[in-house]
Amino acid sequence: DFLFFWGAVFLVTTTLVALLKKENKELIPAKEETKGITDTYRLLFSIIKMPAVLTFCLLILTSKVGFSAADAVTGLKLVEEGVPKEHLALLAVPMVPLQIILPLVISKYTAGPQPLNTFYKAMPFRLLLGLEFAFLVWWAPKVRQEGGFPVYYYAVVVLSYALHQITLYSMYVAIMAFNAKVSDPLIGGTYMTLLNTVSNLGGNWPSTVALWLVDPLTVKECVGAQDHTCGTAAAAEV
Repeated sequence: DFLFFWGAVFLVTTTLVALLKKENKELIPAKEETKGITDTYRLLFSIIKMPAVLTFCLLILTSKVGFSAADAVTGLKLVEEGVPKEHLALLAVPMVPLQIILPLVISKYTAGPQPLNTFYKAMPFRLLLGLEFAFLVWWAPKVRQEGGFPVYYYAVVVLSYALHQITLYSMYVAIMAFNAKVSDPLIGGTYMTLLNTVSNLGGNWPSTVALWLVDPLTVKECVGAQDHTCGTAAAAEV
């Protein structure tokens, strides 16, 4: 029902935009240079060879390593500690208005000549929130009750996630603003797509590696089986 309702809203609003929105024919934007596939890839390769772009790509490919584990694993570990999945899903609902408002607020600070300043300022706070998430996972079994978790625990989780969203969107909006600012208008689409793709890769590969490393880095203890290790999946099964 939820998906059906919003699907209907989406269809109605996009249809209304198509029917009612008129293009402003008086303002003719600068024509963007169009190229074939081969020329586009040659252009991308020439862009990425530029020393400044290469340095920037290395920066954004590695900048999210410090908080990838906290971002990717916290929810899974909370579920492992007994927090119901449906409760965690419900906690995401209060984040939606925040996610709508934050870009509007943050864009005021990234509209200037140095949008990456917001990115740098948000990074240490996001790293500290990784420790906060680790604390939430450690704290979960200590406050768990027979009927579930107390309300104050969920309140702390919501507050932690809200603070995390502020740092996340500060970095996200700042990097998007910087990419838009430095992209050459003649090849703006190609230039921005390249930088945004690298930025997305910079967030995805550390999370993938973090998830892959969870099992080998987790210390396991076999209860009731002396002199038996359960470091591997097969040994844990035994």
